[in-house]
Amino acid sequence: MNIQFKKGVLEMCVLLMLESGDRYGYDIANELSRSITISDGTVYPILRRLKQDHYVSSYLVESPGGAPRKYYTITPEGRKLAASLTNEWQEFIKQVNAFIYKRRDPQ
Repeated sequence: MNIQFKKGVLEMCVLLMLESGDRYGYDIANELSRSITISDGTVYPILRRLKQDHYVSSYLVESPGGAPRKYYTITPEGRKLAASLTNEWQEFIKQVNAFIYKRRDPQ
């Protein structure tokens, strides 16, 4: 998949994942990579930016197997952003599909 396509939707995907519950970075990256080809370090800059902009917050949880894990939770502002991005994405898909199918259907 084109890297520019991915960049536009990864932030939305991360927020949508966090809507279903708190997660740590590796868990988010692992689940995303099952559906979208991403490199290992892709998710962490997104999480840092979302935290800096107050769309997510984080907390540490002790891990029995090593260092504490940093969990991320979505904030109310993050839920609003997720809803907005999802609506924009749906509208974008509709417009692109209309363009594609118009071009394929010569009249």
